[in-house]
Amino acid sequence: MKTVLLIGASRGIGFELASQYIADGWRVIATARSDDGLARLKGLGAQTLRLDVANPASNSGLSWLLDGEKIDLAIYVAGVGDRETTLSPPTREKFDLLMHTNAMGPMMVLPQIAPMLAEASGTFAAISSHFGSLTLTETSMAALYRMSKVALNMYIRCAQHDFPDIGCLALHPGWVQTDMGGAQAPLTAEQSAASLRQTLERVRTQQRPEHRGAFLNHDGTPLPW
Repeated sequence: MKTVLLIGASRGIGFELASQYIADGWRVIATARSDDGLARLKGLGAQTLRLDVANPASNSGLSWLLDGEKIDLAIYVAGVGDRETTLSPPTREKFDLLMHTNAMGPMMVLPQIAPMLAEASGTFAAISSHFGSLTLTETSMAALYRMSKVALNMYIRCAQHDFPDIGCLALHPGWVQTDMGGAQAPLTAEQSAASLRQTLERVRTQQRPEHRGAFLNHDGTPLPW
């Protein structure tokens, strides 16, 4: 049975990924911060771990919690957003929250689970955003969020050099009907998760050189940095 680790899976795309992977026969290990989130994931049949990705102390214990595991696929889904432009200076608390969750979190997680992924020739995927593309930036909306995703994308590019035995990539999930995306978004969480899973299965099984350290749309289309 293949094993997927989902970091931040209590709601939205993460929860839908957990549901779909379980339905497809995968063993799912999923993390959440709250009792409610953990209970919802347990209700799906997932093995759960309590983890606060914005808290370095919480993050640092992940390898101990997963001791002895072999992981085929790990997806860092956790993320927080913000819509302010550069006209509004961020508070230190807001800056820290976005950077800790969206950028530092993956930097804390990957080194701890890389040996477990390498044992399975596995893949580490981080849910990024097309807002993290310098080339595609045409507005100042969500400036701090964009900055955090640019940082995440750079980490993925760098990490691929340090972890050559696994595949690392950044994925844009599309504009999705979640708390962050809003009800007007064209994709449901179910549609986004299904598309992401198809792309990840191709990447995981084909292991093509161009997928290593790549930035892809949910449908597998390459995105500009």
